[in-house]
Amino acid sequence: MTDFFDLYLSEDCPYGDETTEFLEIQGNGRIRIKSREHGVAACMDNLENFYRDKGLEVVSMVENGNEFNPNDVIFEAQGDLQTIFKLWRISQTFLSLVCSIASKTRFIVELARRSNPDIMVATSRKTHPGFRKYELKAVKIGGGDHHRNSLSDSILITQNHLDVMEKPVKLRAMRKIEIEPRTREEAFESALVADVLLLDHYSPGELEELVPELRALNPKIEIAVGGIDIALISEYARHVDFIVTTAPYYAKPLDLTSTIRRM
Repeated sequence: MTDFFDLYLSEDCPYGDETTEFLEIQGNGRIRIKSREHGVAACMDNLENFYRDKGLEVVSMVENGNEFNPNDVIFEAQGDLQTIFKLWRISQTFLSLVCSIASKTRFIVELARRSNPDIMVATSRKTHPGFRKYELKAVKIGGGDHHRNSLSDSILITQNHLDVMEKPVKLRAMRKIEIEPRTREEAFESALVADVLLLDHYSPGELEELVPELRALNPKIEIAVGGIDIALISEYARHVDFIVTTAPYYAKPLDLTSTIRRM
């Protein structure tokens, strides 16, 4: 898969760093990226590889999955100052996003497992264009999973598919078949042929009544729910096997700051 760091760099520094070149800054220095709040480290190894590819030495970093506190230095590197200034902003922005996703995922998973230790929290494929590789990785680091990585890796028959199908299809495939029914009646019909049901926009009270009836029809059926209020995730977790959410992708970026000093 494409590594997008060079794309990020080409966007932020397409022709050169006018300021650093104007000030004739040369020599070696060190950058420290520090957090102003608690978080979970993610994709540090990706940033480390990018720095090394650009000839910089990574001095220290918080390992993926480890937590950090306010005022902790989470990433530190040294080398050519002109290169450091080129990488500075995209590095800080990158970590503020992926660490936020990992932090939000961990919070959601821990909250859901208070009422259901076996619940799986999975994110959708509604990632930001050009950033999916790192968003999916950050979710995994935070303890979540992926509902679907792409259109190519699973079968999910949505309400839109059902609306435009012209003829019945024999539901038999090597992959699990997941159906998102449009109505309660369709949920009962789908439970007989699907491996997974995605019940979108149901309340915890509705699930408490509906899910046992679906399991009575098909004891092997797995139930997922999406389109939920994350504040109620513990209530939802009592009734289903999977919770599908996009919330981690839209978590508020962590507040990070950077310092650059001459060596």
